[in-house]
Amino acid sequence: LLFVEGDHTSLDAPLYALIFPEVSVIPKKSCRDVIHAVTGLRSASSLVWISAFGLIDNDRRPISDLDRLRDQGIFALPVYSVESIYYDPRVQEQVVKRHSSIVGSNPDTLLCDAADAAIAALRPHASRLAERAVERSLRDTLEKNMPTRKEIAARKIISVNIDVGSEIDVELTAVNGFLDQRDLPSLIARYPVRETPALEEISRCLGFQGRSQYEAAVRKLLMDNEAALAMVRGLFGSLF
Repeated sequence: LLFVEGDHTSLDAPLYALIFPEVSVIPKKSCRDVIHAVTGLRSASSLVWISAFGLIDNDRRPISDLDRLRDQGIFALPVYSVESIYYDPRVQEQVVKRHSSIVGSNPDTLLCDAADAAIAALRPHASRLAERAVERSLRDTLEKNMPTRKEIAARKIISVNIDVGSEIDVELTAVNGFLDQRDLPSLIARYPVRETPALEEISRCLGFQGRSQYEAAVRKLLMDNEAALAMVRGLFGSLF
């Protein structure tokens, strides 16, 4: 069993069912639900004939967190989220070439227009992307400095200093650098671009009515084209 985030109507389960056809993909609402499902089944491994694994969004988790989860049978995507797979420029290229062969458009022109539109859509959200990127690392720092029971009993003063502004400034510099270089692959792979209009702009510039139609075209491509499916599997790196 492969437990993934989302529900039956989300992007995750339909894609992972194509990528991992040899397993049963079961969507769970959240990352926490995936972790509970996997650890629960694994703790009862002597009672059930089931191998349970989990697949969750990366969300810029620290390496130590990823290693700990992997030891529990829970793997994180090598990119920020499942949208980073759907909208990877290599996937866009495969989809638009297939679509263009039907409607007679120029795929290179569409891809260029989509990249320009995505960069333009992301620029106003640069600060938000930077803030979201450091959110988890800041929370992890706080959690690691939570007082122990002994420290609480001893009534110790716990002091944690985090220069939030500095953390955001470093990340914002990175975001703006990617924007200035028109490095759309890095932006899609590293940041929650789904929280901006960029994905809708990409879909429309590639000749689709919107995100849902483009994303359906991605899945149909993977159903029909073994080479495209192998390419997308490669985006998962050495996940398993």
